[in-house]
Amino acid sequence: MNLSEVNWDINAAGGWPTPIKIAAGCIVSLLVIIADVYYVSIPQLDELEVLEKEEESLKSSFENKQKKAINLQDYREQLEQIESSLGDMLKQMPTKAEVANLLVDISQTGLASGLEFKLFQPSGEVRKEFYSELPINIQVVGKYEELGLFVSGLASLPRIVTVHNVNITPFAKDDKDKKGAMLMSAVIKTYNEGDPNVAAPTKAKKRGGK
Repeated sequence: MNLSEVNWDINAAGGWPTPIKIAAGCIVSLLVIIADVYYVSIPQLDELEVLEKEEESLKSSFENKQKKAINLQDYREQLEQIESSLGDMLKQMPTKAEVANLLVDISQTGLASGLEFKLFQPSGEVRKEFYSELPINIQVVGKYEELGLFVSGLASLPRIVTVHNVNITPFAKDDKDKKGAMLMSAVIKTYNEGDPNVAAPTKAKKRGGK
């Protein structure tokens, strides 16, 4: 077969020799397959991959929600316990009328422990998200065991009282009665529910005796 004698006009393809027809058919079929893969199969595979990832995400979300649904009763019981604990804590916070009495209780606790107040200074109310802090700056002088007794006494008060920024140093003073005494500086805090009408007294007080 002489290829130079073949009429390569596409319109005359019906007259091509059989081997050329077969080769041309194979080439056309191959081109069709490539076009199908590139324009149809690959986009479908990409879409399938996206859908599979979405399916995994939905399965994970469903499993998480199912676990929460199974543990819903436990969550409700925990919430009730938290609300109960919060209610108990709120009951331990002083009301507006009780703030002044609590300041007296703190002062009396120190005096009863044998301490001498050098500074007793309530500061302004510090508002938080759900409550307010009522800080009191103090300086007291006493022996180490008296300081411990004071802190223990604060913890036993009926209202919530916490001690912060404690600094204890030797109290240097030419007084035999003060031998071994320590000076403790600290911030005492109590709390209330955050009533905007509640404010701690801001006037500084100093006490010089037991």
